[in-house]
Amino acid sequence: MNELVLPALAKPDGMTTHDHVHARLRQAIMVGAVRPGAALTIRGLAAALDSSPTPVREALRRLTSIGALNFLENRRIVVPLVTPERFEALISLRIALEQHAAQRAIVSMTDQQIDHLLVMDHDIDDAIARADQSAALLANQQFHRAIYRANPDQIAMPMIESVWLQLGPVLGIAMEHVAELYVVDRHQEIIGALRWRDPVALAAAISADVREGIGGFDHHAIARLLTLAKTARPHQHLP
Repeated sequence: MNELVLPALAKPDGMTTHDHVHARLRQAIMVGAVRPGAALTIRGLAAALDSSPTPVREALRRLTSIGALNFLENRRIVVPLVTPERFEALISLRIALEQHAAQRAIVSMTDQQIDHLLVMDHDIDDAIARADQSAALLANQQFHRAIYRANPDQIAMPMIESVWLQLGPVLGIAMEHVAELYVVDRHQEIIGALRWRDPVALAAAISADVREGIGGFDHHAIARLLTLAKTARPHQHLP
């Protein structure tokens, strides 16, 4: 059995232990730190989170209520497997939501904020070079959040993060193969479209970024990625 290791997450002042445990486990799922089909237990999660079982049970209740985790009849908790049809639907929804959010934010982004995106993109490249998949996915999400949250009236972020949460375990696999799946740095195209205040180019760059991040969006590419996810499952069976 492999020891469960979850990415660290700072605990802000005033955050309760229950909320911190939930936030850290949610982040771990979102960045692919656990694999599709991985079996978890309260004991294993409590050890990994340095927590008592009670906050873990509450976090599991919240995450199972939105489909990020599943309870089995034998009291085991698993990360759901994703069918090709569900994966395709989630990717399509992600593209639509993020195109909408980006286009709504384009008029609010300052030149300074756009310049900072270059730094954030460099952080992603650095994490990939270190083969730190969790850090790369987290940095990628921060890059996208910085765009969408530039709109002071944005309402799409909770929906976008819900999709990220459901896709996270599979996208963690994709990030391990990013060098072969993702050839063109679409983030540079996104930054360029923001500088030119071009919503059409921005939508195209967002779509390409999401599609190429999984190696394409045809049935063959999706099947390949989900096969990689299944191959990785035995290494994530936890005590």
